[in-house]
Amino acid sequence: MAVAGSACSPALVLVLAAAVVLGCLCLAALSEDEQLENLRFVRHAQDAPLVSHYNYIVIGGGTAGCPLAATLSEHSRVLLLERGGLPYGNMSSQQHFTDALADTSPSSPAQRFISEDGVVNARARVLGGGSCLNAGFYTRASNEYVRAAGWDARLVNSSYRWVERSLVFRPDVPPWQAALRDALLEAGVTPDNGFTFDHVTGTKIGGTIFDNSGQRHTAADFLRHARPRGLTVLLYATVSRILFRRQDGVPYPVAYGVLFADPLGVQHRVYLRDGAKNEVILSSGTLGSPQLLMLSGVGPQAHLEAHGIEVLVDQPMVGQGVADNPMNSVFIPSPVPVGLSLVQVVGITRSGSFIEGVSGSEFGVPVTDDVYRRARNFGMFSPQTGQLGTLPPKQRTPEALQRAAEAMLRLDRRAFRGGFILEKILGPVSAGHIELRTADPRANPAVTFNYFQEAEDLERCVHGIETIERVIQSRAFSNFTYANASVESIFTDSANFPVNLLPRHVNDSRSPEQYCRDTVMTIWHYHGGCHVGAVVDDDYRVFGVQGLRVIDSSTFKYSPGTNPQATVMMLGRYMGVRIQAERWRK
Repeated sequence: MAVAGSACSPALVLVLAAAVVLGCLCLAALSEDEQLENLRFVRHAQDAPLVSHYNYIVIGGGTAGCPLAATLSEHSRVLLLERGGLPYGNMSSQQHFTDALADTSPSSPAQRFISEDGVVNARARVLGGGSCLNAGFYTRASNEYVRAAGWDARLVNSSYRWVERSLVFRPDVPPWQAALRDALLEAGVTPDNGFTFDHVTGTKIGGTIFDNSGQRHTAADFLRHARPRGLTVLLYATVSRILFRRQDGVPYPVAYGVLFADPLGVQHRVYLRDGAKNEVILSSGTLGSPQLLMLSGVGPQAHLEAHGIEVLVDQPMVGQGVADNPMNSVFIPSPVPVGLSLVQVVGITRSGSFIEGVSGSEFGVPVTDDVYRRARNFGMFSPQTGQLGTLPPKQRTPEALQRAAEAMLRLDRRAFRGGFILEKILGPVSAGHIELRTADPRANPAVTFNYFQEAEDLERCVHGIETIERVIQSRAFSNFTYANASVESIFTDSANFPVNLLPRHVNDSRSPEQYCRDTVMTIWHYHGGCHVGAVVDDDYRVFGVQGLRVIDSSTFKYSPGTNPQATVMMLGRYMGVRIQAERWRK
């Protein structure tokens, strides 16, 4: 027991409060059928014809695919294929994501996976993609990032503004977040940049996709801007491959359609209409886009042949350069109640680490017995999900998980008071790869991120941890820390909890380097696998084929800004405008 006044084990304190990080899916109080009625161009895949034709086929209704499809629909016939359902329902924000992570059915909005590095992760499976599951923080990429990407700065800015008009708000900053802001400034993360969407060194308040009533807005909202007669959205449509053919006088295979299955297993074919400017566009994300390229015969030859896939184009760079920004966090128990808050404040340091925070006490309020029990279902950190806990995966039987859940229910309310301070590094420099586990498109591929393989990444993490230490010790944050709790004890408590499946180094965990390695988690900002210059050109056309582009986070070499969703949304709008302009250019 390191923290005076705590009534339970520090390890369990960590798991309880950690639910705040992920218990943040806020849903409209409408059923899926009611939402389908409001969006008449959205249908279930089993209601689709067996054969259909469009100008554009967009695969993936996520953070990039929704703004892209909405934009293209202004002047063309567009089909948007989404493997998940609608991001609407009647659940509370905390309960929904817990249920989503525990749910392994095809309709679950979050598909769990564990990287080959031993870090637990999640992949969105819902219209709106990761914007339906994240902490809602909105911030643009830096000007340097935009220049390095070769993007048109004027169109980038207008595309960001289009996004911001649709679903970005200025947050109300509660006391815990205000204390974090002041503590970052006291710790030297200066200047104070106030409220801004811009990525600039110092401490700032960013935007949020939660409105003032607490309602989450998602990339699916962009579809309200679509031309209804120009767009069809099919839900629960699992694409198995892109169709290619050879054409006289064309040196490369030409994409001409896709094959997808509905939940009943019925196969549907969608073809591009005649015309050289009609295209298939992959927006299936960092895991989905390279996976579908490989399933369609575009990828490393030996790897595809090992899975019995006919090789169309030997493209060894598909699936390479996949990276995930490592996140490390520390839980700060509070002597006073702390209100629920997601990421609102960020410290952008000169050393290449970003500091953010989340807090909350709602998980410990025993309003009624039912609410109390439901509140103590702890999201991705819950034993109910079978993901993170003290038991190895093979020992996580239903009985063992139930015992762990019941133990949590006996914890003192004070265990729920506090918040997390997180650090994420720039880049990262370390990268890995994606490989197929199977030729089944419903299965997640095998992913290796190689966290902290490069010394530069580890050095940035250490600087971030040192910044967090100064924040904890600051006068500005003193109201939310126990007076007799040392920084060392706070970090030791956090280091002792198994937040991943990596081996523990108990004796070394308090060295900053070992803390970074031992407590590494994801912040769900993974990217790469279809890099510009390696798999796609500057216009996001896939090398070696025609009629196919990739437009999503898989094309990024580095993650943009402190949180990437703003730039992924912007890219969908940006490329939609450019593709429209190309269409009408003679």
